[in-house]
Amino acid sequence: MRRRLANAYLSSVISISLVLLLVGIASMLLVNAKSVSDYFKENMQVSVMMKQNVSEDAALTFKTKLDKERYIKSSLFVSREQGRREMADMLGDDFLDVFETSPIPVSIDVTLNAEYVSADSLEVVRTEIAKSPLVDEVVYQRSLVDALNANLSKISLIMGVFIALLLFISYVLINNTVRLSVFARRFTIHTMKLVGATKNFIRAPFLVQSAFQGIFAAMISIVVLVGILFFVKSEFVQLFEVFRLELLLLVMGIVLVSGLVICVSSTYFVVGKLVSLKKDELYY
Repeated sequence: MRRRLANAYLSSVISISLVLLLVGIASMLLVNAKSVSDYFKENMQVSVMMKQNVSEDAALTFKTKLDKERYIKSSLFVSREQGRREMADMLGDDFLDVFETSPIPVSIDVTLNAEYVSADSLEVVRTEIAKSPLVDEVVYQRSLVDALNANLSKISLIMGVFIALLLFISYVLINNTVRLSVFARRFTIHTMKLVGATKNFIRAPFLVQSAFQGIFAAMISIVVLVGILFFVKSEFVQLFEVFRLELLLLVMGIVLVSGLVICVSSTYFVVGKLVSLKKDELYY
């Protein structure tokens, strides 16, 4: 009998751990949603084309000034020679033969902070940069910005629905697992009721056990989740340019609290229901 109870307890913990692992994965996606969005936005470049008579030294000085602006995340200086090589790669080595002087100006490629990558903000940034007498033109793809923001909004909505559905399924699965575990001991509950134990007295040991069960299951799922993350990091290093590992502590907290709250709340209601059953109803 003791072995059967131990096996039932172990299988219950393993089942809850697997479900909490899904909760951990969903939480990891949820807390990193903004990081993913910011990553894509901050990889979109804006080209600042300098006037033809602007020297490289003057352009570098302007770049230093530009780097101090609140909306600039990073900038890259593109010399005339580098620009010529890039154009040659696209159009062929002889594309400059039709020009008496090189038409390639000095330019600066900048990436903006994520909060400025929207149609309205980009237009304000473009106007502010273009005020400099050194700047000929500020170029960015308006259609790409609109498409990026629209797609990120759709992805966020889909991800939100998916995570909410996953959390709901996780709650139902854990609730059913706990319900089956407690229901298997319904006759013990009935015996305690017969000797005069109150509902709260009967609940107490079950709640304590379920709390330990939830914490133990959460710890197992956290260990597995950390193992998966570090395996993925070793195989796909670039993925962690998007995912922030420092948020892992928050995810661990969510998993631990989820395991504890779901197990304890499920046990509370199941035990309360079983205490209210009559003897004949225990067999169904």
